Amino acid sequence: MLCTDAEKVIGYEFKDKSLLESALTHSSYANDYLGDSRKGNERLEFLGDAVLDAVMALELYRRFPEKDEGFLTKLRAEIVCEAALGRAASEIGLNEFIRLGRGEENKGGKNRISIVADAAEAVIAAVFLDGGPQAASDLVARLLSGIMEEAAEGILPADYKTDLQIFCQKHGHQNIVYKITGESGPDHDKSFTAAVLIDGRTLGRGEGHTKKQAQAQAAKAALERLEADSAV
Repeated sequence: MLCTDAEKVIGYEFKDKSLLESALTHSSYANDYLGDSRKGNERLEFLGDAVLDAVMALELYRRFPEKDEGFLTKLRAEIVCEAALGRAASEIGLNEFIRLGRGEENKGGKNRISIVADAAEAVIAAVFLDGGPQAASDLVARLLSGIMEEAAEGILPADYKTDLQIFCQKHGHQNIVYKITGESGPDHDKSFTAAVLIDGRTLGRGEGHTKKQAQAQAAKAALERLEADSAV
């Protein structure tokens, strides 16, 4: 039932149902019910992140033939960011099929954007492995078409890492490095702290439930500091 209903939401029928089950299995579920958190969807998430980047780059290249590399890079970052991807996956109801451990379920994990976005990336990878590049591309188009239009119109939330990169390039800052400076909590509910160094100086720090969130908050802090300094 899990696979059948999830397939209807995704719009793709799997030949290997176990791929979909793995994609929808959070590490907390794997830890509680499978005895090993490594049986969760992290490996598929890793692959899905790369597949999503490649598919979106090609889609934007074709969709916006008149736009330059800078525009396409910023647009892709806005579309595939955690907030946008998690929102799109939640809108089609994918979050309802994510398998969570007891603690994460009780805390409302199915509505946590980071968990939903990670599951969406894992599902993209599962479709890629099961049906090939075109099947994955079709899924991404169905999932993110509306987000693409919003991003092109400039109405998506800010992508702080991309904005920081653009600011630094404009003002002659050469080197941006993100470092994860700490982590705490169990494997299925970690918190991370991050710092961003610009030309060797630590200019921003941030926290989040994922490394991406922590880095984004660090970028936001650095961008606000640099903008304030430049306005003086």
